[in-house]
Amino acid sequence: VQLQASGGDLVQAGGSLRLSCAASGSIFSINTMGWYRQAPGQQRQLVARISTRGITGGTPNYADPVKGRFTISRDNAKNTVYLQMTNLKPEDTGVYYCNAGAVHGLKGYDYWGQGTQVTVSS
Repeated sequence: VQLQASGGDLVQAGGSLRLSCAASGSIFSINTMGWYRQAPGQQRQLVARISTRGITGGTPNYADPVKGRFTISRDNAKNTVYLQMTNLKPEDTGVYYCNAGAVHGLKGYDYWGQGTQVTVSS
């Protein structure tokens, strides 16, 4: 599985951005896709995650700090997951990594994109 992330930028507080993550390769093995954020000096943390199975993908998971501001969605026809970020805050600054959770046989794997920088200025 290969992941290509894009959409990061410099934006003022209160602004919006949309991140995209396109998956390729063994698409059929992917069960979930999501976004993680890594701020300087901090560990990578989950921002949002969505199932790629079924028609709607079920209820997405969001980290508490982004609930009500960020929306994760998917377009299975394009093998792409989006993260719409609104009302951005300086604390949203970091490198955003796309993640895919896949299963090959009976073993689970995590795949990562290259990361895209989001900087929110105050």
